[in-house]
Amino acid sequence: MGSLVLAHWVLLVSPFSLLVRRLPFCQRCLISHSYCEHMAVVKLVCGDATVSVIYGLFVAFMVVGFDVFIISVSYAIIPQAVLRLLCTDTHLKFFSTYMSHFCVILEYYIPAFFMFLTHRFGHNVPHHVHIRVGNLYLLTPPVLNTVVDGMKTKLIRERVLYIFQQKVIWAVCACLI
Repeated sequence: MGSLVLAHWVLLVSPFSLLVRRLPFCQRCLISHSYCEHMAVVKLVCGDATVSVIYGLFVAFMVVGFDVFIISVSYAIIPQAVLRLLCTDTHLKFFSTYMSHFCVILEYYIPAFFMFLTHRFGHNVPHHVHIRVGNLYLLTPPVLNTVVDGMKTKLIRERVLYIFQQKVIWAVCACLI
């Protein structure tokens, strides 16, 4: 399964390098945010980049379409299997995990759709909003997924709560002084 996902990405993303390589670039070759993506590079082109833009749209729809299809199928099959089990404790634990992961998935796809659409169509969106949402899109899902999974572990949850309680106590003491 991992090999299929890797092949899927390699076959779809590799042509970007070939398409961008043949394009003429202007003097300005600076991307003004912390990540590099296809549309940011295409915006630096002086000539006609229509083929690159169309391929970018195609890949975005293919990747999102494939991901949404696979996620939807798994999120439809897994609950059916779990609900066949008789143990209600298993049902509660499953739905807790299910909903938290669903929220992480939404938290990834909403900024991704925003970035995808605004780079192509949202010319009135301020530049700093692009940068912030792009960083949110790249950094938050891995961090949030780790936090969600970590908070389900009792020892980690207790330690995090202890640290937050200590910081609140220090903040209250600092305010009183």
